[in-house]
Amino acid sequence: MGWLIFAVVAWIVGWMLNVWLARRPPSRLTGLASPIVFGITLIAVWEGVVNGFEINQVLLPAPSVIAVRFASSTAILWVDFVQTVLKGALSGYIIGCGSAFLIAVAIDRFPFLQRGLLPVGNFVAALPVIGMAPILVMWFGFDWQSKAAVVVVMVFFPMLVNTVQGLQSTDAMQRDLMRTYAAGYWKTLLKLRLPAAMPFVFNGLKIGTTLALIGAIVAEFFGSPVKGMGFRISTSVGQLALDLVWAEIVVAAIVGSAFYGMMALVEKRVTFWHPSQRN
Repeated sequence: MGWLIFAVVAWIVGWMLNVWLARRPPSRLTGLASPIVFGITLIAVWEGVVNGFEINQVLLPAPSVIAVRFASSTAILWVDFVQTVLKGALSGYIIGCGSAFLIAVAIDRFPFLQRGLLPVGNFVAALPVIGMAPILVMWFGFDWQSKAAVVVVMVFFPMLVNTVQGLQSTDAMQRDLMRTYAAGYWKTLLKLRLPAAMPFVFNGLKIGTTLALIGAIVAEFFGSPVKGMGFRISTSVGQLALDLVWAEIVVAAIVGSAFYGMMALVEKRVTFWHPSQRN
């Protein structure tokens, strides 16, 4: 009963704090405080409900149990992080987004390519990852290379479409003005079209941050060495070690949020002139 009271009190206190923050003048501090308060409130309610109703730890471990397992398994979590994130997700993200950007520039330079490459890219993007992953594992082996290949397939099309759309976002008057300055294609691309395309490019990059991590983890379910976040999740579920599964999920959530936030910060620096970045 005490734990349930704790959960109710935590929810009320968190709600009152967020109401108070909402009434404060908007600032960077209040903008950061609101999600932090909400997250802490959610964890406290989770802890109270799990212990109050005596929910089986196999079904839903308490946050305190997950934290203890996290602290005692840092070596395992680090090895899995390096294998899945740094080797599989990051390398695939760089290759996929980089190649998509270059092909988008080629499509912009030679418009006839758009009629051939975009339908193929759309077809590949429509393929389910659970169908492509086993094939790519057979092609590239069980190590991180096959996971990177899955990530390339997942991030390529969103990046390609956004970049092509961004390069076409300038209007005819702006392009005519560049021609009056005797600017050729490449100078117009560098001085006008690429800067105008940056919001679209970063939109593709931000979409790719989440897809890359998901693709690398899912690909490990279909074959991997004895390390990696997807491998650890699948084997730990079979062993009913749900606290370790949740610890891996926490790592994935932190990495995904940090990766997305980093790209958002870079976007703000690069596209400070865009209306979406103005306060």
